[in-house]
Amino acid sequence: MGDVFFYHLTESPLERALPPLLGKALEAGWTIELRGREAAAMDRLDAALWLGAEEGFLPHGRAGGAHDARQPVLLTAGEAAANAPSCVMSVGGADISAEEVAALTRACVLFDGADEAVLQVARGQWKALTGAGVKAQYWAQEGGRWQKKAESQGGSSG
Repeated sequence: MGDVFFYHLTESPLERALPPLLGKALEAGWTIELRGREAAAMDRLDAALWLGAEEGFLPHGRAGGAHDARQPVLLTAGEAAANAPSCVMSVGGADISAEEVAALTRACVLFDGADEAVLQVARGQWKALTGAGVKAQYWAQEGGRWQKKAESQGGSSG
């Protein structure tokens, strides 16, 4: 069973926090589904990834293309991920189930600490996933770095 890591964005926007996390996942050899709830938000992330630093380019594509199955990072908004992900990164409150996490190497939930609605969704996801037995870690930005703040071995709310 995979673990789920919760990333609480408190110092930088998703567009800046996401590329290093995607880069580390790609370095680990994982195929990634970047899952959001709204197509427009995923289009904005797609554009931000294309406009990133050339030396740190992250190969990716939007779901619905001819080469979805070959994408190392596939951005989805409700579509099934055709790239057989080993890691799902959920943004904007996108759902992820304990059953999905069990089939993955890792799941990540990235959430904006300034968005109360998304913060509440993330808290609900933590409770649901750990209550279903999923091991979880909670990380928060602090001084420009990620700091682990909590860990659950599953079966409790943290």
